[in-house]
Amino acid sequence: MDVKRDILWRVYLSYILVVLICVAIFGKAVYIQQVQGNHWRELSDSIHQKLEDIEAERGTIYSEDGQMLSTSIPQFDIYIDFRVAGLHEKNGIRFRENIDSLSECLANLFKDQSAGEFKTMLQEGYDNNDGYFLLRKKISFREYEQLRKFPLFRLGRYKSGLIANERTIRLNPYQMLAFRTIGLARDSNKVGLEMTYDSLLKGRTGKQLLRTIAGGVKVPVEDDTYVIEPETGKDIVSTLDVFIQDVTENALMKMLVKNEAEYGCAIVMEVKTGKIKAIANLGRKSDGNYWEDFNHAITRSEPGSTFKLATMMSLLEDKKVKLTDIVNIEGGTWHINGLTVYDAEQRGDFEVTVKQAFEKSSNVGMAKLAWANYSNNPNQFIRHLSKMHLDSVTGIDLAGESKPVIYKPGQSSWVPTTLPWMAFGYNLLISPLQTATLYNAVANKGKMMRPYLVSAVKDEGVLMKQFDPKVIDERICSEETLHLLQECLEGVCIEGTAKSLFKNSPYKVAGKTGTALVANGKLGYSEQIYQSAFAGYFPAENPQYTCVVIIKNKPHALIHLGALIAGPVFKEIADRLYSTYIIPSNSQQVVVKKSDSSVFSYSGSKKDISTVSAKLNLRYADSTTANDQWINLNSTHAVTVLNKKNITQTAMPELKGMALKDVVYVCENLGLKVMAKGRGKVALQSIQPGQVFVKGQMVNIELN
Repeated sequence: MDVKRDILWRVYLSYILVVLICVAIFGKAVYIQQVQGNHWRELSDSIHQKLEDIEAERGTIYSEDGQMLSTSIPQFDIYIDFRVAGLHEKNGIRFRENIDSLSECLANLFKDQSAGEFKTMLQEGYDNNDGYFLLRKKISFREYEQLRKFPLFRLGRYKSGLIANERTIRLNPYQMLAFRTIGLARDSNKVGLEMTYDSLLKGRTGKQLLRTIAGGVKVPVEDDTYVIEPETGKDIVSTLDVFIQDVTENALMKMLVKNEAEYGCAIVMEVKTGKIKAIANLGRKSDGNYWEDFNHAITRSEPGSTFKLATMMSLLEDKKVKLTDIVNIEGGTWHINGLTVYDAEQRGDFEVTVKQAFEKSSNVGMAKLAWANYSNNPNQFIRHLSKMHLDSVTGIDLAGESKPVIYKPGQSSWVPTTLPWMAFGYNLLISPLQTATLYNAVANKGKMMRPYLVSAVKDEGVLMKQFDPKVIDERICSEETLHLLQECLEGVCIEGTAKSLFKNSPYKVAGKTGTALVANGKLGYSEQIYQSAFAGYFPAENPQYTCVVIIKNKPHALIHLGALIAGPVFKEIADRLYSTYIIPSNSQQVVVKKSDSSVFSYSGSKKDISTVSAKLNLRYADSTTANDQWINLNSTHAVTVLNKKNITQTAMPELKGMALKDVVYVCENLGLKVMAKGRGKVALQSIQPGQVFVKGQMVNIELN
């Protein structure tokens, strides 16, 4: 009995202890839930929920004619949470009923997998009860809108498990067009206008409470609920003109490819205002292609002979010389202080006028004139350069402009040969933009304008701020000097180094060629690398645009003179702008109304035009063959004729009169990219008929 009682006592004791432990656990649970519940819930939220920044939508950069140059678009990463209760109700009937149709829709949308492959993939994610199943990354807003309407997904997030993580990316619709000037908008790599106007473009960052779920996905605690609403960035309107930019870039690209040059830049500035209408920067990549990789237009370098304008201005302003004075250029070679000055082109000339020395771009002539008149007082020459603002940046609204280097007497870098070499553009560093600003001042009757790239700031289309032209200097020289300089610049294009370039031109050009031997790092001048340049304005009698072209050639390039490399680029740009903008504004056109039924011209697909003509019972003489695909239909009062339209793989076709769909078909088959503006038929094209093009180039077309 004692043994039995002892065993029962121990059992009862154990039972009582278990009961007490259970009561303690239950009591603790009640205490935690009821008394400490808020504390632990807040602690859980602090781990899984955080107040995070929500980036505001970045503003758009527009061209002056209203085209988007840089804008923000949404992108989406799509995930599926297969753990949501809605997919498992009634043994997963909702998932099973929709998986086939959903897979078919996904296959039609993305076109990279079959419906069967999508079904297998979705079934695997469902079977694994995956809470963070990746369906697709980086889809567009248009694709996302379609996706939301698909079977199962249209039932909503809590029944389908659909999770869409949105991000904003920056897009340049015109791709390479003025890419470096417009800039990039990456967190650690902003340049160009994106950097300069970042404070306006980026808007105000918002804040939102986000919860971290399985897989690290962050979702809003409550949809569309912000602690601080993000504020969209402001839009900026640039001074760039898409058509002028495209013309400039295409002309520069062709010459760089033709001469296998290292890099090039071209600037087009509006004379009266200082607006930059185009700024192209193209550098050669390791694969031989060219890209806007660096802003050479605002980077300093030795300007070469285009700087002779500054030397001539100083001499004329101080009345040191007259254009008719004689200077002995000694056959193109002159020895001074142990070094030798050479003319880029050795013509064997000796006694020439000052004007002829400038027109022939004689280094010897300019060096001798500067030495003879300023060697005793070089500071007088330096003061003129300062008056021309060549010793300071232009102040353009673009980050990264290089500060010029102008050596002065008394500095360690000033040596006995500095002055004569400065006279023809060596021993100093300025940017192409500074050269453009100086030439623009001569074109603008001596008034120097500050170059600028942004004309307005807008907020959802409402004008907030207007940027007006700013004058740097009302007059950089006397009126007498100005007229003489204009005469010299025109003389370069009539009798000087650019004579053959502008022979028989329908308009007058004032400009200056330049050819500078430049150093190549530690290798110095041994590789014979030349920088070709042309700076000028047009039309000379009533200047509208100033243009500067700089091209750095490859080592030992056979053709490197400014008139042969940079000059043709300038001329192509000038020809296009003159025919497109200047002639229409200067000519008085008389409009004669003619009946569409008597005189007309159409271009396009032979099949389409033949079908329409048959429906209209239009009779015509057919001079085409059965194999001709593209044709012109021309009519006069007398007869309507169907002619073959010649389209080759080597030259730009005539697009005028064609419909947009035909233009896109033709150009894309030739490897060109098309950017269209307007409606109707083609009226203008940026690459002229018959011109050689490079695959991948952008052709801008305007419809009537």
